[in-house]
Amino acid sequence: MATAQDHGDGKATTLKTLFKAERLRLLSGLILMVFLTTHLLNHTLGLISLEVLDRGRDVFVALWRNPLGSLLLIGALIIHLALTSMRLLTHRSFRRIPAKEVLQIILGLAIPPLMIGHIVGTRVAHEIFGINDDYSYVIYSIWIAQPVQSLLQSVGLLVAWAHGCLGVHFWLRLKPWYEKAMPYLYTAAIILPILALCGFLMAAQAIEVLSSEASWREQLFAGLNLSEEDILWAYQVRDTGLQAMIFILLILLMSRLFWFLHFRKERLITLTYPGGKKVAAPPGTTILDISKLGNIPHASVCGGRGRCSTCRVRITSGGDQIAPPSDHELTVLKRVGASEGTRLACQVPAMSDMTVTPLLADKSPSHRSSFARPAYLQGREKDIGILFADLRSFTKFSESKLPYDVVFVINQYFRHMGEAIEKSGGHLDKFIGDGVMALFGLEDSSDQAAQKALSAAKEMAIALEQMNQSLKSDLGEPLRIGIGLHMGQTIIGEMGYGKATSITAIGDAVNTASRLEAMNKEYSSQLIFSDRIAREAGFKGNTERQEVIIRGRNRPLQVHIVKDATTLDI
Repeated sequence: MATAQDHGDGKATTLKTLFKAERLRLLSGLILMVFLTTHLLNHTLGLISLEVLDRGRDVFVALWRNPLGSLLLIGALIIHLALTSMRLLTHRSFRRIPAKEVLQIILGLAIPPLMIGHIVGTRVAHEIFGINDDYSYVIYSIWIAQPVQSLLQSVGLLVAWAHGCLGVHFWLRLKPWYEKAMPYLYTAAIILPILALCGFLMAAQAIEVLSSEASWREQLFAGLNLSEEDILWAYQVRDTGLQAMIFILLILLMSRLFWFLHFRKERLITLTYPGGKKVAAPPGTTILDISKLGNIPHASVCGGRGRCSTCRVRITSGGDQIAPPSDHELTVLKRVGASEGTRLACQVPAMSDMTVTPLLADKSPSHRSSFARPAYLQGREKDIGILFADLRSFTKFSESKLPYDVVFVINQYFRHMGEAIEKSGGHLDKFIGDGVMALFGLEDSSDQAAQKALSAAKEMAIALEQMNQSLKSDLGEPLRIGIGLHMGQTIIGEMGYGKATSITAIGDAVNTASRLEAMNKEYSSQLIFSDRIAREAGFKGNTERQEVIIRGRNRPLQVHIVKDATTLDI
């Protein structure tokens, strides 16, 4: 008897096959998009002249009608149509597909009936009857002989272009560089079809003038050498193609009925989500599809194609019944530094009752969530260095200045302190009023973190002196700063809500560093750092050492007190 694990292994194999098919479908679509782009570029030459347009066609034909080009184009067309049809037939539900993807599917289904007449009248007629399907023949056929074809083929061109652009967008939106490139690509995607249609209209006007001469028409028809039977055959091929498309659409509709009946016969499994919400679904349905079925907010930037990691989940129970992750899934999870036990919801077929937690539950996640990210963003315990700094008597300074002056000075202060921290290799956590919090050692060893923290404290003190000199006439009296440094175990990760989310740390070590900073007032010093920082950094400089009591700690803490951090010997 087959076990749940056997079923899981079979589903995992199926998912691997689907992923390979998805890659092949993407590659074939890109080839077709390159063909369409070169076709539109050829059309734009009509803005210059009909002669230049035909010269451009010679290059276009040389590119796509040689044996290799023909093989690539026809093979890509067949593969793309076959894989897309298979994907639509095997898709269990379309109810939760994003609107943009639904639009792409509708546009894709509209392309064949709109363009079949053009394909039969050009490439097929050329291969069967040897017709020279240059622009004079094509434009006369669809602009003068059958004007309605001009409208249909123009609409078909725009539909195909929109379908292709959406596909490219869904593919590239997961690339880190795409956000910056998108405005330029979007502009090109709008301008190119407009220029192509304008080029076509200019050429059509030129052909309309030429066709008014009987000798030109006679020469055109003589070159075609088509009989009535040939023309009738071409129309029959077109009609047969349309009938085949209608048949495929009927099969697609019948597949919906099949899946509906199939679901009713299957034993249902239950997935439990945070908050106790339960969703029932047939075994073998992916976790992502079950989330969509139950209206559970679940991120999925790539639409469940396994190209991103935004649908990742943590399975808290029932995970022993599922197949291990594939190599592809492991690669994606490793790219974002996912913690152990994390899985991609779109790649995990649920074979038994499970409890899952979507890690990115936002309905509209940013594609940034799928970029390669450090592992600590998921939440991790680590010994790091923490720096707190605060301006002294800044409230008194701000009371005597205009708001503009206060904002100017505080921004200069933040800039100088931020540059000093980043120059030393620290992570600027946040500005709190006129205070600064920074972290050291997110991806470094403890000794490196301590050395960088001490270096940052010295650089901040030096930067403050330089700032006091440059703003001497505006300040009245020099700005003073207190800095506290400590190292200890903290929980680090990406925390917050919405736009207020950032990388930060929490724990007793953070509170200790903050209280060391406040002690500078008591000791009239500029820097106080714990002995843990000194030991990790190998610090041997001369400082005043004290044992101090820190509120919230049971034992005294040995610290180093520095009156002027610019003199720190590191």
